Amino acid sequence: MNSPYSKYFDIDGEITYLTTPGSGLLSRETKQWRAQRDQEFHNTDTILREQQGAALDSCRNTLEQFFHCPKGNVFLSSCFSFAFNALLAGLPKHYKVLLLDNDYPSVNFPTIITGFEHRFVNMDEQLEANILDAIATFKPNVLILSIVQYISGLKIDLSFIQELKHQHPDLLIIADGTQFLGTDLFDFNASGFDAVVSSGYKWLMAGFGNGFILLNDRLKELLYADIQKNYSHLNNQWMNKSVVQLCFEPGHLDTLAQGTLQQSLIQLEQWGYAATVSYTQELVAQARAELANRGLLLDHIINRRPQSNIFNIQIDPKSFQLLMDEGIKCFPRGSGIRVGFHLYNDHTDLEKLLHIIDTKVN
Repeated sequence: MNSPYSKYFDIDGEITYLTTPGSGLLSRETKQWRAQRDQEFHNTDTILREQQGAALDSCRNTLEQFFHCPKGNVFLSSCFSFAFNALLAGLPKHYKVLLLDNDYPSVNFPTIITGFEHRFVNMDEQLEANILDAIATFKPNVLILSIVQYISGLKIDLSFIQELKHQHPDLLIIADGTQFLGTDLFDFNASGFDAVVSSGYKWLMAGFGNGFILLNDRLKELLYADIQKNYSHLNNQWMNKSVVQLCFEPGHLDTLAQGTLQQSLIQLEQWGYAATVSYTQELVAQARAELANRGLLLDHIINRRPQSNIFNIQIDPKSFQLLMDEGIKCFPRGSGIRVGFHLYNDHTDLEKLLHIIDTKVN
């Protein structure tokens, strides 16, 4: 199964690029757009500076349409962490927060140091049942989690999130989508999440310096509620912006970085986003079967569905350099080596990885 998308990327023939969980590749067309845009922006006769506001509005509109988010509820950011910290700052301080043990540090650490009363859920193959148990005993106001775990690749059951919201409509459910968005179809309106925050440099293949937050109407009204009630004292220059927008977008945004995200989404649409998802999921299923047959998957992953695009291969992390020397781009995480399969990968990449593991890894 050859990738129909790899031809759009500049990938050295000696390289097997399996480290999208760390940083995704930019397509050739996106890189060309960036180069042209950057050159034009720095010409003295350009009008791009005067069009900054319109360009950013266009980026927001593209995100709204791509992820089916209510109009006016997308806010741009330089990265996940900036948007997420702004979100935490706007929540009522008395809220109790449920977290996953060993979730992404940029999710758990700022939540903890902000001072919220919190409790951890054990992350194993019974994750969803563990969450329900913790909700029953701890009675949190907010559940915060990564949709896909950055070390193990464990993916929350998205149908569980929908049912959870149905059972607990008052519970706020906030997600880090950085290791998920770009790998699967996603309808924010129907998802059950109140907010999804993401950077664009991994599976969305948009480079660094861009990110965003998707909000539903309920959470948008709740954030910074006291400040929103006293909005009148703000400078007239800001009167066309809401308090929430000012808190998420307090300074200048890089139109090159945000435009790169927009261009990547446009290109995914041109390729047929559903087709890219279908192709990648078939490849991921093959990888899962091969790695499972070799006993190389984590115990709490092997019996779970669904499967994300990330695998933590249970070989000695010291094998990292050997794999890199063989042209396998990967990264040591936890008890093994983390790899990820995206649309520019194909069965040749999988076969090369398996061959090296079978013949050269002790």
